[in-house]
Amino acid sequence: MDPVFELRPGTTVRARVAARGLKLTVGPMLSYWPLSRIGLRPAVAIDLAAPLALPAPRWARVERVRFEGFRAEWVRAPRSDAGRAVLYFHGGGFFSCGLRTHRRLAARISAASGAPVLSVAYRQLPGAPLAVSVADCAHAYRWLLDEGYDPGRVVVAGDSAGGFLAFAATLRAMRDGAPAPAGIAALSPWTDLDHTAKAAHGNARLDAYIPVRRLERLAFLLAEGEVPLDPVLSPVNGELGGLPPVLIQVGSTECLLPDAELMASRLAAAGVPCRLQVWEGQVHVFQVFADLIPEGLAALHEVGAFVRERTEPGAVPSRRPRRRRARSVAA
Repeated sequence: MDPVFELRPGTTVRARVAARGLKLTVGPMLSYWPLSRIGLRPAVAIDLAAPLALPAPRWARVERVRFEGFRAEWVRAPRSDAGRAVLYFHGGGFFSCGLRTHRRLAARISAASGAPVLSVAYRQLPGAPLAVSVADCAHAYRWLLDEGYDPGRVVVAGDSAGGFLAFAATLRAMRDGAPAPAGIAALSPWTDLDHTAKAAHGNARLDAYIPVRRLERLAFLLAEGEVPLDPVLSPVNGELGGLPPVLIQVGSTECLLPDAELMASRLAAAGVPCRLQVWEGQVHVFQVFADLIPEGLAALHEVGAFVRERTEPGAVPSRRPRRRRARSVAA
C-alpha cells in the first residue's frame, strides 16, 4: 500500500504576510527561550493570555471536565452530534499552550465535523515528562469509551506535539487492550524525536518560526535525560499495524515536513490507509491562524470532512478544493 499524496497549491498574500510576521516575532522568541526546567515555567503565561488574542467563538459551548492530575473541556458547536466525538490534543512543544490557546481551533473543528470536541490539557514540561503526557492522553481516550462512546464514532486528533500524542496515545491505548478509534487526524505532527533528518532537510532554513536546532534539547528533556534516545519513544517507530485510517496535514516549508512524510510512508508500509496533504507555502500549524489565513480555514474543512467520513455511516465525502494534484508515493 502507498500513502496518498495530495498537494494543495497556491499561497495567498495573507498567508505570506503571516509567515513573515511569525518569523520576525515568534521565531526569535523560540530561538532563545531557555530550555530548562526553570526556564520553561513562564510558558504557562501563553495559555493564560490566549483569550485576548484567540477568544472562543460566542456560538461555541464549553463544558469543563476534570481528570485526576489534568483537565479537559468539551467544546461544542451548535447542532453537534453528541453521539460522535473528536478527542483533541493541543500542540506547543510539550511545554506551552493548552485549552485556551486551542479553544477557537477546537470550536472550528466541531463546527466543520458536526461533532463535539474533547480538548485535553495533558500534563507537560516542566512538571511532567513525555511518558506522563502520553499516559494522560491514553486515559482520556479510555474515559471516552467508558462514557459509552463507540470507538467507531471517535476520531483522535492533534497538532504538532499533539499530533505526536494522537499517534502515541492511540498506540498506548490499543496496546493496553482498547479498540482502535475511527481515525486519526494529525496537523503538522512531530512524530520522530530524533532531530537528525529535520536538521539536514532544506526546510530547516525555510521554517518561519520553529528552530530545528533546539529540538534535540527538547527531546532530551522529554526523555528525562536518556542518551541516546530510545527509538520506541517516537510513534513513527511504533507497531503501526492496526491503526485506523489517517489524515496528515503539513505545510510545504515547515521543518516537520520530513516527520509527516516518514510517518505517512511507515503507516502505508504497515497497511494503514493514509492521506498526506502538503499545503504549499504554509507555516507550522497554519490551521490555528484560520481567522487570518484562508488556507487554514480550508484545511479545517478538510479535517471536518475526514471526521464525518470516518464517523457518519454512509456519509458523502465533502467536495474538495478544485486546485489540487493527487498522486500516490511509494513507502
